[in-house]
Amino acid sequence: MPSAPPHDTPEAATGAGAPLPLDDFLVRARTRLLAEPDLSGDPPRGDHELTPEYRVLVDALPVRAAAVLIPVIARPRPSVLLTLRSANLNSHPGQIAFPGGRIDPEDTGPLDAALREAHEEVGLARDLVTPLGYLDPYLTRTGFRIVPVVGVVRPEFGLELNPDEVDEAFEVPLDFLMSPDNHLRESRESQGLLRTFHAMTYERRRIWGVTAGILRSLYERVYG
Repeated sequence: MPSAPPHDTPEAATGAGAPLPLDDFLVRARTRLLAEPDLSGDPPRGDHELTPEYRVLVDALPVRAAAVLIPVIARPRPSVLLTLRSANLNSHPGQIAFPGGRIDPEDTGPLDAALREAHEEVGLARDLVTPLGYLDPYLTRTGFRIVPVVGVVRPEFGLELNPDEVDEAFEVPLDFLMSPDNHLRESRESQGLLRTFHAMTYERRRIWGVTAGILRSLYERVYG
């Protein structure tokens, strides 16, 4: 069930819910994001943060490398581009996600994989994306080690959705996503455990699980 953010949650530097100027975000992102992806070591972030019991289950799985793009659209009121996964997918159908997927052998690294997946899923052109940096890897309960790549996207982009993977693409204001007042924690039973996870709801959009966890990581890295 939903719960309020913990009392020790840091407040955004611009104030909860206040507009976040693009220039301020860019300065913070370029100075606070990781300059290179962390491809080694034990990921500090992941589903195990709020449900430590998951770590035993994850350690029994082969780790699979993946990357996602966090596309920040350079509008006067910056926004983040998200996707609604196809209802026909076998994995996480109908959930809100970032463009992204597995890092293939032919990819040169997480950035290349994230940009390739964004183009394949929603038709986002690579030359419209300026990479800003990386977040700490995020380890999912299914064994994916996701490297989030943050990039700023020129607003004149066009999209062409791949119907096999994406039902819809939409934008959520960055100030909403970076306001801790909108960060909730929810719990439900899964795999015989009480799973606790991050969640955010914007209008009729319910963002939860890995996507909300990565957004929380972005907030803590850039504004915390």
